[in-house]
Amino acid sequence: MTYYAQTKTPIGNLLIVSDGNYITRVSMDEQKYAPEIGDDWVRDAEIPPIKLAIEQFKSYFAGLLDHFDLPIIFRGTDFQNKVWHELTKIPYGKTISYGELARRVGNPQASRAVGLANGKNPIAIVVPCHRVIGANGTLTGYGGGLPRKKKLLELEQGLFVAERVLG
Repeated sequence: MTYYAQTKTPIGNLLIVSDGNYITRVSMDEQKYAPEIGDDWVRDAEIPPIKLAIEQFKSYFAGLLDHFDLPIIFRGTDFQNKVWHELTKIPYGKTISYGELARRVGNPQASRAVGLANGKNPIAIVVPCHRVIGANGTLTGYGGGLPRKKKLLELEQGLFVAERVLG
């Protein structure tokens, strides 16, 4: 069974998807590779993983949470799973380059492949692909759009605090 809920955030609505045990997807409105809500999906914000995710997103956007503690599961190729797992190790408020991420997954020549895997990250924000930037420090490539990437990084660097009550 696939469950889902949507929650409002300062960067737009987030779609949170769960199999009942794990968070399987988090995506933003108009995000590249975002899933369409299936006819057989069940809307339920009270499923424990979804309820916990909504609570943690509220805290994150209020500037009160710097590490998500959610049951997540990756469903991708071995290479994608390796990249996504490595993304979870990037500390809050820090950034690394695509080249550095490629080195961390053991393939320094794979910056382009790492970028593609990063772009297909199914669990946005929780798996912080927004913390990967160009080698020259520029913001590049983000499935949710560069303005959102910029806002997420600014939030994590203490440059703005989102509304305390997110509805």
